[in-house]
Amino acid sequence: MTDDAGRTARLMWTYFEPVHAVTYFHPRARAAYEATGLRGYWRGYFAGRSAPLGATTAAPVAAAFYHFAPHMVQRALPAVWKLASPEEALRARLTGAVQALAELTYELPESHLRESADLMEAAAAETRTAGRVLGAANAALPRGEYPLARLWQAATVLREHRGDGHIAALVAADLDPVETLAWRIAVGLPAAALLGRGWTEQEWAAAKSRLHDRGWLTADGEPTERGRAGFHAVEAATDTAAIHPWRELGPERSARLRELLDPVVRAGHTIIPPDNPIGLPSLG
Repeated sequence: MTDDAGRTARLMWTYFEPVHAVTYFHPRARAAYEATGLRGYWRGYFAGRSAPLGATTAAPVAAAFYHFAPHMVQRALPAVWKLASPEEALRARLTGAVQALAELTYELPESHLRESADLMEAAAAETRTAGRVLGAANAALPRGEYPLARLWQAATVLREHRGDGHIAALVAADLDPVETLAWRIAVGLPAAALLGRGWTEQEWAAAKSRLHDRGWLTADGEPTERGRAGFHAVEAATDTAAIHPWRELGPERSARLRELLDPVVRAGHTIIPPDNPIGLPSLG
């Protein structure tokens, strides 16, 4: 893959990820889960994100989500399915996301949203889902009826497809979940958000020690050039695994999609914190 292709894959992520991410940060998204009986942020998160897999238990979800301590996932699953079925969680997830996007895009004409959804769906249809559990499960969901539902669902397919590829790159680099989080904190992601993933102080300390032993962190916990190069390779592999939809969509349609999404993404960043745990940069 050329450097230009890698840059394209990363650039497109900065446009579709904010469309998906309203489900984590907008109050309407949380309210939709609570109306279904899923009170508390993490109940809604684990139920909504895992619902495409069906009424699954904690083990496969902890594996697929990667960054959460297993015992934290076990507190939510399978107990949430007594509060709401996967079908109800999916309806709440989509309802909340659409309501959030509707509030953020009310000034845009229907034709703008329809064309955005058409292009996002065209890209999502080109995802290669073999070996990508969350991407495949979301791609198999029924198509949304209205433009905002279609837009959000397609963005979610692309998001989980890329995330599956990123986790494969982390595994190939022999970075376990807590090591990955410790590295991200070392390079500046918000510690407060990432520390809330259920890992103990002892597990954090052991992860930092392992990163030091492999030459990624100094004794003071600062990132080394070796570590930066190693994680850059992970990010490059993630981009490589994510390029196919954009190669198939082509440069002209990809550029048109970015143009259409620009006001949507800028509105989304008004509710996505600058120090968000996703590591999502603003458009500038």
